[in-house]
Parts: sequence; C-alpha cells; structure tokens
Amino acid sequence: MTKKLVSSVAAGALLVGVTFAPTSFAQQTTTPPPADPAAPTQVQPGGTTPPATEPPADQAQTPPPAGTEAPADTAAAESDYLTQQADDQIATSTYVGQSVYNAADESIGEINDLIIKKDGGVEAAVIGVGGFLGIGEKNVAVPFDRIEISEQADTAALKLTTTETADTLKAAPEFKTKSQMMAERNAAQPVDTSTTSSTGTTPATPTEPAPQQ
Repeated sequence: MTKKLVSSVAAGALLVGVTFAPTSFAQQTTTPPPADPAAPTQVQPGGTTPPATEPPADQAQTPPPAGTEAPADTAAAESDYLTQQADDQIATSTYVGQSVYNAADESIGEINDLIIKKDGGVEAAVIGVGGFLGIGEKNVAVPFDRIEISEQADTAALKLTTTETADTLKAAPEFKTKSQMMAERNAAQPVDTSTTSSTGTTPATPTEPAPQQ
C-alpha cells in the first residue's frame, strides 16, 4: 500500500512538471531582452529606420522670456544720452539772471535771454541795460564772443565780463524778438472800416414819377 502511494505521488509530480514547463518556456521566449544602448539600430525590412520617439511636451526646451536681453541697437542708443554735466558744459539757466561786468569790474546789466542757432551754438546774449527795477530797461543783443566766462573757485557760479561799457550798450539798438515784431506789425495795420455788413440793411427802392394829367 505504501509503495502504491509513493508511486501515485511521483506520477502526479511528473504530470505537474510536464504541464507548467511549456508555459514557463513560452514566457521566456516571448519577453524580449532589454535594449542595449551600444547595440546598432535595427533596420526594418525595406531599408527604413524606425522613427525616433519625440520627448514629452513638458520636456521640450522653451525659449527665454522676452526682455531678458536688450537689443544691440537699443544699448547703443542709450549710450548717447548725457548722464552728468561735464566741466566744459554750461547750462543756459546758469546764464540767465547773471550780471555782466565791464573792465572796471562794474555791473552794466544782466542777461535776460540767450539767442541760440538752430544748428547749435550761442549767437548772442540779450543784456538788459538802463532803467530801474525793470522799468525803462532796454534789451541789447551782444555777440557772445564778446563775453568772457570765468568760474568762481570751489563753486559752480560764473562771472561774466565784457569789453562793452554802459554807454555803448545804452547807445546800441534795441533787440526785439519775433513775437514783439509781429505784435508791432499787427498794431500798425489800419482797421478797414469801409466794408459794412449787409445783414439787416434793405436797398432803397427808386421812386416812380407821378403820372401826367
């Protein structure tokens, strides 16, 4: 009895081994081995190479945000702007209101304005002479090359001197701006009163002669 039981168990074990062996062999043959990076690319029949897979959208390279780098022409344009006043540069606001002195260090007037050319450069300095507290004052445009400019030590103040005198400036012709000349021309034009408006006027009707009896 014991021999029969052992024989039955052995036969069952052999049957199980025969049943699962083909399944295990099939799994081993259907699963391809992992791809070797160093292995050459397989060529499909017909000489075509399988297309490469594209990376996911989130891994694609994105361009840098706009405005991170300034264009070359913008950087060149910004370099043309002045950022500070140089030693050989003077602001026009420094001139206006400054007194002008003669050779005897006497004040003969003060600068009221500067006349500048359209293409650059100062043409003349308008000096107010005569009068008292601005009343009766006359403007004289003195050529700018007749005015000498000197800076005060350790300050930004200027001292303006000229070879002109108070008498020469008082005898010089008065300077007038364009707006002053236009105002004078408009004031000098006579008003034409010969033309009357036809609104509200009725032409006179000729009288008819009386009938003869």
